[in-house]
Amino acid sequence: MFNNDLFSDVKFVVQTAAQGESESKQVIPAHKFVLSISSPVFEAMFYGELAKTTDTIEVPDCEYDSLLELFRYMYSDEVILSGSNVMGVLYLAKKYMVPSLANKCTEYLHNNLDPSNVFNILPSALKYEEKTLAYRCWEVIDTQTEEAVKSDGFGTIKRALLEGVVKRDTLTIKEIELFKAVDFWATKECNRQRLTVNGAAKRRVLGESLVKALRFPTMDQRDFASVVLDSKILTLDEITCIIKDLNSVSSSLEMFPKTKRCGFISRCNRFGWPTYGLDYFRASKDAISLSVDKDIVLHGVCLFGRQNTAYSVDLEVIDSKNKSVSVSLHGKFYSEEL
Repeated sequence: MFNNDLFSDVKFVVQTAAQGESESKQVIPAHKFVLSISSPVFEAMFYGELAKTTDTIEVPDCEYDSLLELFRYMYSDEVILSGSNVMGVLYLAKKYMVPSLANKCTEYLHNNLDPSNVFNILPSALKYEEKTLAYRCWEVIDTQTEEAVKSDGFGTIKRALLEGVVKRDTLTIKEIELFKAVDFWATKECNRQRLTVNGAAKRRVLGESLVKALRFPTMDQRDFASVVLDSKILTLDEITCIIKDLNSVSSSLEMFPKTKRCGFISRCNRFGWPTYGLDYFRASKDAISLSVDKDIVLHGVCLFGRQNTAYSVDLEVIDSKNKSVSVSLHGKFYSEEL
């Protein structure tokens, strides 16, 4: 019955592509009963108090391929997703309240997420409140920032999302590379708004809060002079303040953040939840060996013990490559909770 005129009692007309001055349209035949048992929206549309009496329904807000896959799923519980239709199918699944199809779309997006498409996927994940998918998008942005901001999708994101990216402390990117990406976005936005591309226009489309979130004092002096100054985005007072910071000259003005971004923070948990306490604290040695493929910063170590118990602990952080001790601590702690 899928996409078949046989016993069809409704037709959906979808606009495809404009050909000259005329519009190209395609028709998908369907069956009201099948659609209604799959979607409460279609049920109300066809059998509710304000049911449509027409047998032809125009659908102006979607593409033919996306609507076809929505109907395929309603008829057969199967869907053929691709990079070109998944966002449209997700939109229709939300619009017509088919949560199982929406889950398939978000699963597909999650499995195919990478720095090249993360800024195409994140706006939809935020719009449809797909929290797990949005979290995974932010994780990709944090860990592979430079690749992500150089993708085609970055230049098309909304200003609010751009500001959200720039304000993140967990980005893994040099500040000068982030500025280049922001400057590129501002140029694209000026073109979209048909503004003359210059420093004043770029600053206007970026907004003060976004510009003030950039960490110019953490840049290399040569990069600041050769890239940032040429962009003409900063005022003379701001340039003076930043140059003083870069040359370790005290300044009464603190216009921009002075701390480097910490990069993606990963928490390595050896244990889930130690319900019965940990016996290895009984005057025994224990060790955890970690290997990494890039420079990291160790922020801290958390020790677990039995409830209401005091411990005396020697802790060493050893560089296994040259057998040197990086950190050596001796102390006592009292475990109030497991």
